[in-house]
Amino acid sequence: MRNLVQKIDNLLPLIGHTPVIDLAHSRIKLLTKLEFHNLTGSIKDRPAFYALRRAIENGEVSRDTVIVESSSGNFASSLAQICHYLGIKFIPVVDPNISRLNLSFLKSFCAEVIMVNERDTSGGFLCNRIRRVRQIVDSSPNCYWINQYENPWCAEAHYVNTASEILDCGYELDYLFIGVSSGGTLNGISRGVKEKSPKTKIVAVDIEGSMIFQSVPKPRFIPGMGSSMRPRLLEGCNIDEVVHISESDAVKGCRTLRNQHGVLAGGSSGAVFSAIESYFHNFHEATGANVMFLCPDRGTAYLDTVYNDEWVLSKGLTLK
Repeated sequence: MRNLVQKIDNLLPLIGHTPVIDLAHSRIKLLTKLEFHNLTGSIKDRPAFYALRRAIENGEVSRDTVIVESSSGNFASSLAQICHYLGIKFIPVVDPNISRLNLSFLKSFCAEVIMVNERDTSGGFLCNRIRRVRQIVDSSPNCYWINQYENPWCAEAHYVNTASEILDCGYELDYLFIGVSSGGTLNGISRGVKEKSPKTKIVAVDIEGSMIFQSVPKPRFIPGMGSSMRPRLLEGCNIDEVVHISESDAVKGCRTLRNQHGVLAGGSSGAVFSAIESYFHNFHEATGANVMFLCPDRGTAYLDTVYNDEWVLSKGLTLK
């Protein structure tokens, strides 16, 4: 166990301490934290590393363990590379919304990748992915399910580390916008930031059709945002407001980030950026406010979806 802990700790310098950049804006001081500078290119490296390390430290995971997890892409990619480095088998359970690049990435590290093709009653795939994970765990005694939707270590990773980095950005933040999916990022960051900076307003951003905040369910196509259920990690979050954004607006946000700011970011980044634009344009007078949001992943995996006109139109989304 000690050797495995020492080995995973070799990855620590490659996770976290991501840069914060200033995006030009006419009304607010807009900052973004580029989480795609993590090991595998997403914010999910933080909870994957933290939860896996704690499980190894506690004796729940060894080299003989088979890790299994449900993911729309990024969390699975994080676990795939870390587990491969440690010599631990990992089985990801994914769905057709995963990007082609992320699926290829998983297949390069994992001997087995399970695809769940049937949508659940909410129009998403999550509930059926989780059902498949439970079947695997129940039939294999040496399997370990990290369970990013309920595991408090996934939230603790952000409470301990990400929130501290945000607070050390050099600005007193008036607003912090956070996209929500599994709930761990929102939980850990909102609690950590509010403890030290209670005046910072935390705005959660969800996608239309997601069930997280009891919206009307409908099929969704952009991974990394929203959920087919309300994650348990949402309990204990310290948020002030919730904003819902359409997937069409998420697409527009991605393209504006690329075209006007030179940031090629994933779908959730575009959704949160659009939420900020709408929030301050339509509802709030906050000229000069210090505002931050996260770019959870790089846009490379979305080049044939969010950044592809044909794909956008095929999903019934709009470009203008």
